[in-house]
Amino acid sequence: MIVNSIKKISKHRNPYLFISPFFILFFVFQLYPMVETFRISFTEWNGIGEPKDIGFANYKLLMKDYMFWDAVKNTFIYWITALLSIIPLALLISVLLNYKNLRARRFFQSMTFFPYVCATVAMGLIFNIMFDENSGIINEIAGLFGFNSVQWLTSLSLSKIPVIVLNVWRHTPWFTLIILSGLMTIPTEYYEAARIDGANVFQQFFKITLPSLGGILLFCFITITVDSWNIFTEPYILKGPGTSNISLFQYMYESSFKLFKFGYAAAIGYILTIILIVLSVIQLVLMRKRGGL
Repeated sequence: MIVNSIKKISKHRNPYLFISPFFILFFVFQLYPMVETFRISFTEWNGIGEPKDIGFANYKLLMKDYMFWDAVKNTFIYWITALLSIIPLALLISVLLNYKNLRARRFFQSMTFFPYVCATVAMGLIFNIMFDENSGIINEIAGLFGFNSVQWLTSLSLSKIPVIVLNVWRHTPWFTLIILSGLMTIPTEYYEAARIDGANVFQQFFKITLPSLGGILLFCFITITVDSWNIFTEPYILKGPGTSNISLFQYMYESSFKLFKFGYAAAIGYILTIILIVLSVIQLVLMRKRGGL
């Protein structure tokens, strides 16, 4: 069996040589770090010397760590708000951009994608200025309507709002582009036949557009889930008091590179991986049951 496999590889060595860089990079920079991180998660290690084996101590400590649970709660909020905001907004904008009689269509398509190409750190700093309590434009506008100044970045209850707004503003254009590409592949004959049968705009949307975008919307749901649970730059730049808006990925980063608790950070990373796998599988199963795939 092994000899036959070697003979086949030798016979087709040129194709294997062409794809070998991918597998080399995958094993060196992805598979090996994943296995090594899993091993480190059962150790106590500050990055210097040999890791000390401590069994499941890191995972047990996570269950008692209030900062970890605050990070999980905050990240869950970021995920839910992203799902409820980005998908509907992207769908609405893509439908408008796909309207054939829209004037300056190319201009609006280009401008819609503009927020995504801006550097997240730079936009985070701008949002930091915008939501500033004393001189931010958000409070200035609110003051014009008679509202008092709001402590957006220093409030325990409100510090997540700037992060959510920046996250939605940054990622909506990308998903708009994905959904728009799906809309452009739907045959126009479907809509023409529906209009002949007397279907109105809303009936066409729910009977033709949404079912045709089932696979694309599933991709968007899963991608938003992964992006939301890996959110880092937004809460890091727009940091609130204590753990009020810290994300799980940010807590993992601070545990490793600020507190030098690499074993503990590795355990957080694997908990995050398990959460992502479970949520993605649940979304996949639900979409299949609803006929989305």
